[in-house]
Amino acid sequence: MSNALTTDGLVTVLGSPQKGRSGIEPSLPAKSLLRLYEIMTQVRLVDDRMLLLQRQGRIGFYLTATGEEASHVGSAFALEDRDWIFPAYREPGAAFLRGLTIQDFVCQLYGNIHDPIKGRQMPNHISARAQNYVSISSPVGTQIPQAVGAAWAARIRGDDVISLVFFGDGTSSQGDFHVGLNFAGVFKIPTIFLCRNNGYAISVPLSKQTASKSIAIKGRAYGIEGVRVDGNDVLAVYEVTKQAVDKARQGGGPTLIEAVTYRRGAHSSSDDPRKYREQSEVEQWLELDPLDRFGGFLRERGLWDDEKQKALEERIKKEIADAVTHAEVLPGPPVETLFDDVYATPHAELLRQKQALLDHLESESGS
Repeated sequence: MSNALTTDGLVTVLGSPQKGRSGIEPSLPAKSLLRLYEIMTQVRLVDDRMLLLQRQGRIGFYLTATGEEASHVGSAFALEDRDWIFPAYREPGAAFLRGLTIQDFVCQLYGNIHDPIKGRQMPNHISARAQNYVSISSPVGTQIPQAVGAAWAARIRGDDVISLVFFGDGTSSQGDFHVGLNFAGVFKIPTIFLCRNNGYAISVPLSKQTASKSIAIKGRAYGIEGVRVDGNDVLAVYEVTKQAVDKARQGGGPTLIEAVTYRRGAHSSSDDPRKYREQSEVEQWLELDPLDRFGGFLRERGLWDDEKQKALEERIKKEIADAVTHAEVLPGPPVETLFDDVYATPHAELLRQKQALLDHLESESGS
């Protein structure tokens, strides 16, 4: 891998949590490096505030990406805007990179009238058509064959487009994983499969998930190159994904990337990880915090300092606060939007049902 070292089978660029490896220079300009750090910081701060809102009973549900920011921000940055992203439910930074606003994200959590998907999904299940960011769905692994199908369709049309699909280590036990990788391997589909191996599928550790030495090694069975990367090293994730993107775009087929990271928090706001893992394990991974490592790298190169950090955090926190203030006073979507987007051209029966509902609601309000 260019500009990367392989340590214990993991591709890495950054060294210790506080310093970059001497002699290793990133292949990205300073503007891009700072953009990566900004989005990673935004994900962390949004997570902190949204989880607090859930604990206060102001939103119903939340999943954090804390500790896993580098795994999805670095990989998404390697794509072109025309490429498609098929997320799981712990990749908000990929949508932020593409231009999704914090306000749109927060409105989706509240399911209000400004929710981009009109209140039709539970929180953390954003969909952003303008950003080629496909709707998140709760069933595990469904996005994998969808991503392969989208890339296959693009090839048939002659479009120079690839797809990137995210999933967790637990998803490798699902049939969708086999179906997607097998088809992609046979037909050399331009899809990048990125597994965020964060150690746990809710409460099930990786050791109870597979007998394989890694997730990446599973690619061999499908004729797909597998790569393991330090998922807390945003530059390494970018480098590996960029090479996979270039290969796919040139007709070289898919790649399975295993980004080894750690889920610092609970699986969701409904989970208590203290029931199934030791706090000492969490503390060990704190030493590999992706923001600390990348921030140290930027500081060492004179691109970052305490003043810039303070200004960035203040700006993002204000944007979050403004978004929450805006979202909390908005009503829910109008009931008639239930019938929108079902068909390109609504048919007579759908219109009849819509009118029947509106008539019923009007009669109820007048009684």
